[in-house]
Amino acid sequence: MQNIIQEEMTLNEKLNILSDAAKYDVSCTSSGVERKGDGTGMGNCSKAGICHSFSADGRCISLLKILFTNECIYDCKYCINRASNDVVRTSFTPEEICTLTMEFYRRNYIEGLFLSSGILKSPDYTMELIYAALYRLRHVCNFQGYIHVKAIPGADPRLVQMTGFLADRMSVNVELPTAESLRLLAPHKSRKNILAPMRLVQNQITENKQEIRLYRNAPRFVPAGQSTQMIIGATPETDYQILNVAESLYKKFGLKRVFYSAFVPVNEDRDLPVLKDNQPPLLREHRLYQADWLLRFYHFEAHELLDEENPNFNILLDPKCCWALKHLEVFPIEINKADYRLLLRVPGIGYKSAARIVKARRLGVLQFEDLKKMGVALKRALYFITCAGRMMYPVRIEEDYITRNLLNTKEKIPEGAYGMTYRQLSLFDDANFSGVNGI
Repeated sequence: MQNIIQEEMTLNEKLNILSDAAKYDVSCTSSGVERKGDGTGMGNCSKAGICHSFSADGRCISLLKILFTNECIYDCKYCINRASNDVVRTSFTPEEICTLTMEFYRRNYIEGLFLSSGILKSPDYTMELIYAALYRLRHVCNFQGYIHVKAIPGADPRLVQMTGFLADRMSVNVELPTAESLRLLAPHKSRKNILAPMRLVQNQITENKQEIRLYRNAPRFVPAGQSTQMIIGATPETDYQILNVAESLYKKFGLKRVFYSAFVPVNEDRDLPVLKDNQPPLLREHRLYQADWLLRFYHFEAHELLDEENPNFNILLDPKCCWALKHLEVFPIEINKADYRLLLRVPGIGYKSAARIVKARRLGVLQFEDLKKMGVALKRALYFITCAGRMMYPVRIEEDYITRNLLNTKEKIPEGAYGMTYRQLSLFDDANFSGVNGI
């Protein structure tokens, strides 16, 4: 039946089906690798060469993003391609994958390939087809652009290893945050089978780095690292649980990225949640990405951002602002003296701005005008910093007051500060204000 379906469909019809089926997989990125073409083949993999586009639901898509097949032997309750769904099924051949990639590249539509897949017949059979497509693309078509491919859980480790030497990045989706949720919504999958190829990729990356030190021309294994994806909102885990899982994956498996995908209700099932107006929890997804950024670049830990008493993120304020409001005893900090890690904890100061501050203050005393030129968002930062002992406005270091002003985005100057100028910070600034209240 599979061959009959393929013979009846044109390549363009397959592309329409399998590109649409791939849109729910957000574990797609083109960063982290710099490999230039050698002039004999097609394409290169320089960071600046990757183009980006956006899907209809606002997700960032860079590369030709397709499934090898939308046929699947599994019946995951949240997946549009599950075995029990009555959808049109089709598959590419390795030759068709190569044709699409090369022709799209020649037309300047894409700079690389993102290839995922359902499970056709068995994990080994599917992984063999993916390997065949990548081998042909690299060695027959001489394609030297970016390739991101999915490792199929349960496939022979040797197949995963061979494929890794042809790809720039690999990913194995953990699917759901906990093993209990996986048993409920994806009973044919197991956490053990998912983590096994993830560990294999991690170990092989480590070994390959040693080989490259000894042999400069040794083949590269997944040079851009590995990533994964979790579906958010399909199961009852809190943000605290999800963030702890992500932190554990970063520490134990050395992942480059954890992607969060807001649950999209594409199937009807009694074990799936009913969303209000059928709207995916995109704001929750956004807050998790912000927190994930804090884990990776700002030296935060999951327990600092959330705990069992406050297990979910504030929908009104970003995680960094929430942390700062709960730790006002740390602020205000002096921009000209605070160390780099403390600067990173100030709302409105990014890791690039913090580095610029540390470098620039060696040459002189920084003022607020200088911070603005460095990219600091003073609308948020002004409540938490001083420059040469002065605050930008006479603001109160009090949670309710700062929260009210942070939420009042239309105001350029904090409430009660009109007509006032810089002043020296006093030890008695907060003497007339009562204790901090929660928000």
